[in-house]
Amino acid sequence: MKLGLVVNNIRTELADYTTTVLALEATNLGHEVWYISLADFAYDPDENVHARARSVPKRRYRSRSVYLEDLQGKSATAERIAVDTLDVLLLRNDPAQDVIERPWAHLAGINFGRLARRHGVIVLNDPNGLAKAVNKMYLQYFPVEVRPRTLISRHPDDIRHFINEEGGTAVLKPLSGSGGHNVFLIQPQGKANINQIIEAICREGYVLAQEFLPEALQGDTRVFLMNGYPLQRRGHYAVLHRVRGREDGDFRSNITAGAVASKGRITDGMLQVIETVRPKLVQDGMFFIGLDMVGDKLMEINVFSPGGLESSQQLEGQNFAREVVQALEHKVESLHRYHRNLNNIELATL
Repeated sequence: MKLGLVVNNIRTELADYTTTVLALEATNLGHEVWYISLADFAYDPDENVHARARSVPKRRYRSRSVYLEDLQGKSATAERIAVDTLDVLLLRNDPAQDVIERPWAHLAGINFGRLARRHGVIVLNDPNGLAKAVNKMYLQYFPVEVRPRTLISRHPDDIRHFINEEGGTAVLKPLSGSGGHNVFLIQPQGKANINQIIEAICREGYVLAQEFLPEALQGDTRVFLMNGYPLQRRGHYAVLHRVRGREDGDFRSNITAGAVASKGRITDGMLQVIETVRPKLVQDGMFFIGLDMVGDKLMEINVFSPGGLESSQQLEGQNFAREVVQALEHKVESLHRYHRNLNNIELATL
């Protein structure tokens, strides 16, 4: 299998990223893996998609750090490859990272992914599905009973009115953000700072105001889904519980914001939420995603580059990455078995 991994920038990838975990596993299973930065695509006059890509030497890796050193160092193979000859192209870039500094890159993965898909490459998650989910508004397409009460606006009066309706307590965040950036818990005793907080978030676009769930103070649970179902291996779920790691009043549960991962569990209520959202995820071709849940409510749906898989592997003692790579192998085999008479949406969650 020839596998392409699209990332924001190869040089900024880290050893504990889920992308690195998947790339190492695929390489160790004998597959040809190529990394592509968003800036390195090209649509040629012959109407084929190419990219300047990098691949590690063919060997078996035990260390993610060594794998990444080889990828980013002089020992890597650097070539201009024909993207259209790949079997699978995984879109693992995070558009939210490029909204401000590199707006030209915001939709590059989706757009070049669409072109590659046209030439028979399996593109995951499906680029048309991802286009619907470029910001947190995607959550509003799911049934109201699985998500918190929400307002999306840039007008301070609307936002203040929502906070008052919620009894003075609400969560404010950018509509197009990730990693816990500019996420604030508004409480009655902090009303004096509301205007400054709203102004700071509005600089990045729309403000998403959410009902605050008290259970969030005890952290949230990330559940990985594959093909619309909870990712499992040998009876273990790929899940982790994230708890704020600081005592400075920061309630965010993002690992990048200092949260600590611990072993999580899936409740019957969570499984019911997953079953409720599954039809829409399948319809949109969402192969591999992360759900962030507080109690029985869905806080966010991470469809671009959900992280934390390595933490889940360590906590559960299972190689979930192997399940993901084997699922990709199955999709490629199915496409060839049916002589390419399966479309990308069908293959995405097959």
